[in-house]
Amino acid sequence: MSPAEPSPRLLVVDDEPDLRTLYELTLVREGYDVDCAGSVEEAWSRLQEGGYQLVITDMRLPDGSGLDLLQRMEQAARSERAMVITAYASAENAVEALKAGAYDYLTKPVDLRQFRAVVGSALGRTGAARDAAGAARTSAPPAPPPAAQAAQAAKPARPGQSGQPGQPGQGRTAARPAALARLAGDSQAMQQVRALVEKVARSMAPVLVAGESGTGKELVARAIHELSPRAAGAFVAVNCGAIPEALLEAEFFGYRKGAFTGAHEDREGFFQAAQGGTLFLDEIGDLPLAMQSKLLRAVQERAVRPLGAVAEAPTNVRIVSATHRDLGAEVQAGRFRQDLYYRLNVIRIALPPLRERRSDLPVLCQALLARIARDAGVAPAPVLEPAALAQLGRYAFPGNVRELENLLHRALALAGGLRIAQEDLGLPDDLLGERDAPETAPLPLPLPLPLPLPQTAPAAEATRLPAQPLPRDLAAHLDAVERDILERALALHRYNRTAAGASLGLSLRQMRYRMARLGIGAGTADAAAEPGEGD
Repeated sequence: MSPAEPSPRLLVVDDEPDLRTLYELTLVREGYDVDCAGSVEEAWSRLQEGGYQLVITDMRLPDGSGLDLLQRMEQAARSERAMVITAYASAENAVEALKAGAYDYLTKPVDLRQFRAVVGSALGRTGAARDAAGAARTSAPPAPPPAAQAAQAAKPARPGQSGQPGQPGQGRTAARPAALARLAGDSQAMQQVRALVEKVARSMAPVLVAGESGTGKELVARAIHELSPRAAGAFVAVNCGAIPEALLEAEFFGYRKGAFTGAHEDREGFFQAAQGGTLFLDEIGDLPLAMQSKLLRAVQERAVRPLGAVAEAPTNVRIVSATHRDLGAEVQAGRFRQDLYYRLNVIRIALPPLRERRSDLPVLCQALLARIARDAGVAPAPVLEPAALAQLGRYAFPGNVRELENLLHRALALAGGLRIAQEDLGLPDDLLGERDAPETAPLPLPLPLPLPLPQTAPAAEATRLPAQPLPRDLAAHLDAVERDILERALALHRYNRTAAGASLGLSLRQMRYRMARLGIGAGTADAAAEPGEGD
């Protein structure tokens, strides 16, 4: 660090003198200017002097808690970033701290290597240091030592960027409209989603994006990344349901040469590839339990051990996960680890299905047609005729925005002009609901179950109904019911296995397994399914 450049100034708040001394010595060796306080009031008094870039506070203090200090800083719109140190038994307090605006948290006993890395991350991601980190990741050399990160953090910001932590620079402001514009829609639900994305982008808190298949969960994850101070880093998207179970650990954590047959060289995993950026775990609910346990340790310890390695390597990665499943129900059923669920579900963003925001259809169609036409080299972009738009408003869209995009792709190809008519959409009348159905009206089930629902009437009334004969072979009967449902789902979605499975709450892998077990998919179904599999 050049003598002319000021050292980043830090405030450590802890009521235990030994720990204060340990943190202070560790940070001073990294080139930081450190002050200490032993209580909430003493810390607040020092903050009034100004000049701090980061506050590191213990959760338990004699006159309050670290949350009290964070709330004061939030109410006063302070620009300093904050880190919280908490005990293992109070992880729920760490979640509250993240929601209150903390950048990150550590658990006791504090690992000093991890402590230095998180402090460097909090201070080294703005201005010139962020650009330098992005360039370093592009050329893929080893991460710089914490002292070098601190030196980078002290360099003056380039014109058009903010040098103060917690204050977005002009580069981030310019990116905001583009990042959020892809989340098209003027409905109240989408406005709330965009507002929440902007708010959570500033911290390191894990985010869980929940919504049906095709609602745009990856767009939300990308918007969080692009609006965050990690925008210069990598965004690594992983479909957890598409990786063979035997390869999961190697793909996530990497491996060393000779770790197994065929490992001829060292290879990075997803965590290493996303170093300094964001790791997006799509369809997290599809991970098997054994891998969930290993992922929990990586998230908890912020370190991974590649296959064939003897030591863990620290990681600096923000986790954003997504699922179309009800993970709370999966936890109750024993298919998803409760501790991992709590780690990932710190902040939840729920995306509404398209059928619940039909008022967004005009804006969505305009944005999608503009992009489709641009990709196809068509100018100007075609427009939907009013009758075509009205017909779309009567469709349930089980595949949500992804299905709408595919439908518009086909309509643009069939239209052959600058106006898309109702007949170009190719929606059969039997798939359309009532024309004037309200946006929030419950939709009829597209696939009614052939079995009668369980009777809840009193026994006296139940005797009036004809008795249902019991099947002589229950397994064969259930297979026949399941086969009928799957075949009707495939026919409804033109033998697109991805869309048919999504309408039934099944992943593509589960759909393939059930079809193979029941002997579905020969001939026409397989031939027609393949083109739409990648939609």
